Amino acid sequence: MEPILNRMESKTIRLVRRGELVRLGNVPPDRTLLEVLREDLGCTGTKEGCGEGDCGACTVVIAEPVDGALAYRAINSCIRLAHSVDGMALWTVEDLAAEDGTLHPAQEAMVQCHGSQCGFCTPGFVMSLFGMYQNHVCRGETVTRELAQEELSGNLCRCTGYRPILDAARQMSRLPAAKVDEQAILAQLDQIAGSRTESTGPYLAPTSLSELLALRAAHPQAQVVAGCTDVGLWVTKMHMQFAQVLDVTRVRELRRVESYERHLAIGAAVTLADAFEALVAQRPQLKTFANRFAGLPVRNSGTLGGNVANGSPIGDSMPLLIALGAHLVLLSARGHREMPLEQFYTGYRKNVLAPDEVVGWIKVPLPTEGEFLRAYKISKRYDDDISAICLVVAMRIENGVVQHVGIGAGGVAATPARALQAEAALRGRPWTLAAAQQAAAALRAEFQPISDMRASSEYRAEVLGNLMQRFWLESQGAQQINLESFRLEEATLP
Repeated sequence: MEPILNRMESKTIRLVRRGELVRLGNVPPDRTLLEVLREDLGCTGTKEGCGEGDCGACTVVIAEPVDGALAYRAINSCIRLAHSVDGMALWTVEDLAAEDGTLHPAQEAMVQCHGSQCGFCTPGFVMSLFGMYQNHVCRGETVTRELAQEELSGNLCRCTGYRPILDAARQMSRLPAAKVDEQAILAQLDQIAGSRTESTGPYLAPTSLSELLALRAAHPQAQVVAGCTDVGLWVTKMHMQFAQVLDVTRVRELRRVESYERHLAIGAAVTLADAFEALVAQRPQLKTFANRFAGLPVRNSGTLGGNVANGSPIGDSMPLLIALGAHLVLLSARGHREMPLEQFYTGYRKNVLAPDEVVGWIKVPLPTEGEFLRAYKISKRYDDDISAICLVVAMRIENGVVQHVGIGAGGVAATPARALQAEAALRGRPWTLAAAQQAAAALRAEFQPISDMRASSEYRAEVLGNLMQRFWLESQGAQQINLESFRLEEATLP
């Protein structure tokens, strides 16, 4: 029988694992899922590598009901708070083999393709492969090398064993199928959902917007989380502790992407993966940019609202949203207010949110006819890396004249910024090489970026202008002028 909870007690975490309902009590609100797995459940196959969601050694797979079926997501357990998986199904590397010891296709393919070397990263790769198996192979889809590279981008192999691991991803579909009893799991998750009680205690997880706003008003000191890909780092790297956490990711009204006549309304609890999927559906040219926004496990946990509210000057979503003219809707029990995204920030990781407010929706204008859009991410590593510079330019030209332009920049100021001077240098002018060069000069002069471990201030300023010149070349039809255009020939497996 589950304990009776009061406001000082932690709620019992309930999840489905190996076909059984698992209950975990007395878990502090800021304890990570990785800690609970390894220390409480003895799942030592899940490894701690970086502690910051970068290497993928800690990858596990979660699933929750979506439209009557299970939706699977590979996530980093090192920066995920344990309470956030309450009411979900969970798989670790120990859970994949059959009772008779038969390996799951994700495991057997790694064996057959010699995908493991030192082995430390292998459990994380296997779990990402398992997520790929459930989301693609089980649906009859082909896993190509390109798809495998995209979905394994959050897993690092220090032994440089990527080729056989990519082979393993394609090999899975050739092995005897392994099925998950989804109906049984759905019934168990439905049972958990049916017994869910009012959100109280150190970990607050409201399920409705009205409940969220009431809790925010009552607990303005609680740490708001929306995926924890940033707050998780504060726990693992800065050793911060939180007496109370308010998790917005279960609020059903904020988990939706809604399309209107002039804009998309993306709820603050929509994952980065789903938010970018919606944006790419409207603007296919953003696919590469979206894939380079961290690795898939980070995009599966993090939310667009969390990325925006955190306000890191090197967060990639904000320059894109600023260039597209996005607005934020801020909510409280007192009402709501709306503003352009660039007006939300007041300083380094500071914003205009009142103590009782939360970010509700991000409203992104739909593309207009003739829009030319490019998003550039400059980083030391192509995949799964933080930007040194991010520049996004959206332009509409009529009769050779710039009628509209939006330029968002990241990594060049204390906050994500709109390049107002560069926009002014272009708006209403003929779109020529001279105009592009003037805008490049304006970009270099407009910001005073710092030097840090990712790039020097001089490098950042120079590259900002160079990216505007690249934008000019691409607007004139130039191709094959950047790494994004490169495509590796896919070898045929014997």
